[in-house]
Amino acid sequence: MVSDPRRLPVDATAQEAGELLQRPEVRAVYVTERDRLVGVVTRKTLVREVVAPGRSPGTTELGTIAEAPHYTIGADVPLDDAFRFLEAQDAERVPVVDEDGRLVGVLSRSVLQRRLAEDEEPPDEGEPPLPAA
Repeated sequence: MVSDPRRLPVDATAQEAGELLQRPEVRAVYVTERDRLVGVVTRKTLVREVVAPGRSPGTTELGTIAEAPHYTIGADVPLDDAFRFLEAQDAERVPVVDEDGRLVGVLSRSVLQRRLAEDEEPPDEGEPPLPAA
């Protein structure tokens, strides 16, 4: 889990979000109010809600353009269940919230898949090795 996802408050501007989204590793900015998740802003959001209609990025507040997250997952959900949820929803990442709706992190399907693979038990040592191809 990314425990410190990129976040901005509801009164931050679209320009501030755009500055964060310039970085290739940042795919979404999470919009919060008193640490509670309010919505998500992506590059697509900025184009659709700010650029296309000609709004000013410097004055457009994120609270007015943020999209409600499609899904969230509780912080207490076991990793196996979280992975199955991401697979079932075909979601690449999902915000993790606590019982009060506060954003505590973001789970990525690819990172979670690698983590679960690391936790798999190695084959029994008594098993013969696989033949070389």
